[in-house]
Amino acid sequence: MTLIASWVPAGETEETADNSVSIRVLDWLGRTKAFAQDAEEAVLAFEDVYEEGDTIRFHFPEREKFYTVRADDAMDESLVYMTEKELTYDIPFHEKKFSYNPKCFTGKRHYLTCRRAADYETGAYRNLAKNVMDQHGDRGCYPHASANVETRGESVFAARNAIDGVAATLSHGSWPYESWGINRRDDAEFLLEFGRPVDVDRIRLWTRADFPHDNWWVRATLTFSDGTAEIVEMEKSEKAHSFSVVRKGITWVRLSELIKADDPSPFPALTQIEVYGTEGHKL
Repeated sequence: MTLIASWVPAGETEETADNSVSIRVLDWLGRTKAFAQDAEEAVLAFEDVYEEGDTIRFHFPEREKFYTVRADDAMDESLVYMTEKELTYDIPFHEKKFSYNPKCFTGKRHYLTCRRAADYETGAYRNLAKNVMDQHGDRGCYPHASANVETRGESVFAARNAIDGVAATLSHGSWPYESWGINRRDDAEFLLEFGRPVDVDRIRLWTRADFPHDNWWVRATLTFSDGTAEIVEMEKSEKAHSFSVVRKGITWVRLSELIKADDPSPFPALTQIEVYGTEGHKL
């Protein structure tokens, strides 16, 4: 049976069993506010408001395994590959929250879940890039997005926005129009890491289309962990650019050599990247 818990008085703690999945809400001093654990599936109903400095700590019994995690009832559940046994999720406030649905982490009732992923989920053909749980600088929860530039360091232009599953291209700024912004850099590069080998056969790129504010890319290079590369051509569009790209056993893909269109706007951006395929074999 899944253990469900809500408020835990300040100063009291619940012990985390190493062989269980668990969810813990912590305040800025590291005190437990809510806790739930189970051998297979933890469900936490947290009945209080989030405050600045609060974090959610997920515990996983095994490394290099798949889990499905939901940090908030206004966010999609994420199928993630964990290379670490702990994941600390920072509750966003102020500017950092602009890239999230404004309903996230609000109010006095919250629903969080964490469970071992089923074989039918991990074995399915799917978008291998999506991870709404991705955070800047995280290196234990995959897929993970990073870049050599993010416009002014603002959350609405962070690399993680390009793998959050939101593909609204007709504006820019706060959710649902968050994107990866390159701050006018000609040498901008975006890196998507899977954390394990995957086999892919199709890549879709949603370039931001807030015209005339935006420019767009007419050419880009996709470089893969196996040392191969693919040059792709794009056009002015609010829809996804779809490419047949077959690679096996890759662990990452890099988007670079981004060539802008001959247009007065200096602002091209990436709204979303989707990478379709299946789990690969370890190299």
